[in-house]
Amino acid sequence: MSISFDLPAADRARSPYTGYTRAHWEAVADGLLAAAWRWSTPGGALLDLPGRPSRSGVRSDGLEGFARTFLAAAFRVAGAGGDDPHGWLDRYARGLAAGTRSPGREDAESWPLILDHDVQGQPMVESASVALGLRLTAPWLWEHLDEDVRDRVEQWLRGALRHTPAPNNWYLFPYTVAGFLESVGRGDADTAAARRRALELLEGWYRGGGWYADGDGRAFDHYNGWALHLYPVLDAHLAGDGEAAALYGGRLRAHLEGYALMFGADGAPLHFGRSLTYRFAASAAVSLGALTGHTPLTPGASRRLASGSLRHFLDRGALTADGLLSLGWHGPHEATLQPYSGPASPYWASKAFLALLAPGGHPLWTATEEPAPVEEADRVLALPAPGLLLQATRGDGIVRLHNHGSDHVRPHEGEAAAEDDPHYGRQAYSTRTGPTAPGNAADNHLSVRVGGHSSVRRRVRPLGAGHGDGWGWAASWHRPVFASGPPMVPGLRVESVTVAHGVYELRVHRVTGAPAGARVEHTGWATGPDEPLVSALHGLHGWEGAPERIRAPQGTAYTRWARMPRLTGAAGGTSVHVCLAALAAAPGPGPLADAVTEVVAGDAEVVAVWAEGGVRTRIRFDPVRVTHGTGLEGT
Repeated sequence: MSISFDLPAADRARSPYTGYTRAHWEAVADGLLAAAWRWSTPGGALLDLPGRPSRSGVRSDGLEGFARTFLAAAFRVAGAGGDDPHGWLDRYARGLAAGTRSPGREDAESWPLILDHDVQGQPMVESASVALGLRLTAPWLWEHLDEDVRDRVEQWLRGALRHTPAPNNWYLFPYTVAGFLESVGRGDADTAAARRRALELLEGWYRGGGWYADGDGRAFDHYNGWALHLYPVLDAHLAGDGEAAALYGGRLRAHLEGYALMFGADGAPLHFGRSLTYRFAASAAVSLGALTGHTPLTPGASRRLASGSLRHFLDRGALTADGLLSLGWHGPHEATLQPYSGPASPYWASKAFLALLAPGGHPLWTATEEPAPVEEADRVLALPAPGLLLQATRGDGIVRLHNHGSDHVRPHEGEAAAEDDPHYGRQAYSTRTGPTAPGNAADNHLSVRVGGHSSVRRRVRPLGAGHGDGWGWAASWHRPVFASGPPMVPGLRVESVTVAHGVYELRVHRVTGAPAGARVEHTGWATGPDEPLVSALHGLHGWEGAPERIRAPQGTAYTRWARMPRLTGAAGGTSVHVCLAALAAAPGPGPLADAVTEVVAGDAEVVAVWAEGGVRTRIRFDPVRVTHGTGLEGT
């Protein structure tokens, strides 16, 4: 589907990979804003975009439309030094006045109050976008508002300081509100306390290597880039705080060392974690690094990633016929969404337009585009802090993520499973495939079947990760839990190890404590019948016969209908199961049976011999240790 507004001609001299320049980014921002503003209330306080309401209700959804598009407008105008040819700020000034005239009232314009996250929390999220937009545009908007409007806006924003956020990145929303109020001379003890509390929590969530957990658990996903790094680094940049910039900017640089590999050659970010309908917001951290200088990437590589991500979605139907961002991934896709998603939720994608804060003469825009990391060479990279393993192949431009450390089970929650969590519970994700929906067969999943009931993977406990030249590994264990039947089997445990070697994935599972008669099933990548992709799975030990092909009629975010390979075998007591998997562009890597010439497996260790060069991979349990090389001990 083509986008519904005009773009400049592609510039293949300056941008040989995407054709996009700064002018393209401005045109996209203006087009998105023009389309969204067709749905404003008469006073401009709410943008009531069409679609099913979120659980927060239509008034909150209307505020979301105002706040998130305001963020795009603020980046657009601030980056142009106040030049506002379409008069966006005048519209938002009217909306600010109308929305804060009588907050909480059920009329045509009034904004909802900001309350605790478990009462009426969504407005707290939007307060951060309003505050950041005001901070960015203060010389051209805030300073020209009537004094009574400024007072009303401040009082509404202060609701974020007086109420309790959700126990995760939400604490950065009052932090951002406080930063704005202090920047315009309205700070006090409450703003100082909100900022101090957020930074204290952020320290506790930092796990090293540039990665924050999204709260006290082990949720690692795109929120690292578009929230946990974005707010403190951008705050330090806007405030000119060198000490904070060094601390949080240094962490952003470390984050981008791995995160830059999480984009495919087609521009797609990894389809992993929640809130994926924010789409090209995934590039915000890349542009923030370029803007502030806290990045390992060249300006040309940074622009290639950011523009590639933006163009990926525009070229693949992310916009409706009337120019609105749909709820989904490429097009509308219900299974991608969370209950908090409403018609305006996709406009957190506005964070990508942070790139426009770099003025036209900035190297981010003047440098010639350079290859993305996946386009430079095959690469395997372990990220021990979050327990992730990245596997990128230059030939087909696909990036795969093997998840051995991220989940969305909060510390106070048990592991009982009403259903699996496709966004975290699968063992692998990629830039070309999405997980299958709940109720369908799960892709990339090891399931233990007991009494006819299949287990799901909830809390993921990392056991280590590492990499060498052209290979890497990650390991974890989980307690299988069941959505039907008894919730768990005492003593049942699954230890899983993934070894990435070229395009291949050696997947090893040790199941302990399984009752007599238990079965195991393991699935591979879910692909569509019309996609130019090959999903292969080959049993090496502990499986019965060749894999069968099973279907997922609800498909994935990439295909309306999907199928995947599945292996089955017997379990009981302790059993070890070894297989080889691959996801590749057609025609694929050839028969997987030819890739490994020998496997020796026991309860304590597994040794696999690769056909190429006689390289041996040895996996030891108790504790998990992986070696890889031309001898048994490897390197």
